Amino acid sequence: MSDDLTADVVRHWREAAASGVLLDGFHALKHALRFGADVRLVLAADKDAVLALAAELAPDVAERLDALVRPVAASLLRELLPRTHPTGVAAIAARPERDANLAALARRPRRAPVVVLENPRNLGNVGAVVRLAAGMGATGVITTGDADPWHPNVLRAGAGLHYATAVERLDLGSLPDGPLFVLDPAGDDIRTTTLPDDALLAFGSERHGVSDELRGVATRLLALPMRAQVSSFNLATSVAMSLYHWSAGPGTRA
Repeated sequence: MSDDLTADVVRHWREAAASGVLLDGFHALKHALRFGADVRLVLAADKDAVLALAAELAPDVAERLDALVRPVAASLLRELLPRTHPTGVAAIAARPERDANLAALARRPRRAPVVVLENPRNLGNVGAVVRLAAGMGATGVITTGDADPWHPNVLRAGAGLHYATAVERLDLGSLPDGPLFVLDPAGDDIRTTTLPDDALLAFGSERHGVSDELRGVATRLLALPMRAQVSSFNLATSVAMSLYHWSAGPGTRA
């Protein structure tokens, strides 16, 4: 690649990255394309290898990838990225409009719960929750606190599935309407209740649990069944158990 072409790629990448989000690796890019992301630029150290992955794992997006992927030197990819993914491909996509996500979260009646993460600290856990929420068909994931749910580390852990559900950061006073079920060890066994489709399912931070403020506005406190002397479940595990309990309730899940 000539110096002029390299400079053009770097300029285009940096312009796109200024307002977009990083899709790091093949699986994040694959899911983003499947769920309608506006992918602005795709770079790969080995385009043929990326297309081979698509042919094997995601033939539904292979044609679009062929048109989008721009081959570059591996050294340039390393220069542009904090770290390179083993699949050797990265992309920049537009972040969904916040107003559209907020409208999706607030729309009633909801057909599936909203997951609320109060002040999560581990970005990998947040990404795992987004992936779970997308897989279970949840309406969306809301975080409170300082952590950005669209941080590159969250997107990496979420495998690009932010585009399959509504992901936003809000304060507790701005949560959408709906019955608020807060997971807390002092609550009632979750197996004693049926979770409605329009529920908000709230989970505390990995270390400190839920705040008194969140407990104070809860419709009901619920606890997951857990063996005595086991202190806690991982955050993503707790969300998975709760969403499965919802999905196993009465009614048809789309």
